[in-house]
Amino acid sequence: MSEPGNRLEYEERLWSEGFQRVLGLDEVGRGCLSGPVVAAGVILKPGSTMEGIRDSKQLSGKDRDELAILIREKALFWAIQSCSPAEIDRLNILNASIEAMMKCASQRGASPDYLLVDGNRFAPCLTPVQCIVKGDDRSQSIAAASILAKVYRDGLMRDLHMELPVYGWNTNVGYPTRAHYKGLRTYGYSKYHRKSFNLKTDKLYLG
Repeated sequence: MSEPGNRLEYEERLWSEGFQRVLGLDEVGRGCLSGPVVAAGVILKPGSTMEGIRDSKQLSGKDRDELAILIREKALFWAIQSCSPAEIDRLNILNASIEAMMKCASQRGASPDYLLVDGNRFAPCLTPVQCIVKGDDRSQSIAAASILAKVYRDGLMRDLHMELPVYGWNTNVGYPTRAHYKGLRTYGYSKYHRKSFNLKTDKLYLG
């Protein structure tokens, strides 16, 4: 098992074996009651590194924003994709998370020759895959993907808060907090909620 201190161990091994387009994949928002599940994919330039890249949950919002700019500037390739609440309800959250990551891998210009995926499950595909439990703290490319996905999704939920401020998405970004449940009890669920989740209400918000 690689130590968190060397988050390039997986990439360096693959680069030494001749892989040039190692795509790190991660997603955010699986545990939310509302909004999409968002995935990102990042390919680092072989032999390169970026200082400060780690699991997005370990970083401040300011650091994430600054690192997201660095990743978009320095990465060989990056992509952000999502699955909507309707897709989540149709596929279930696990399959929707995998689908969002697959969308990143199939984006024009990606052409990955190896996939490093956060977690322990992924879909069968022709490209070689390694799933890494807690990969967002053990692989720099996965960590970079976690940062891009988190920054994008948090910004999206803050924008949706401006449209529907009753759920507190500016602070909880869709996660199940007391304020979020209070909004659901008082106003009902919105078109941005995942109806297959336990929303503790069957009332539709008509505001």
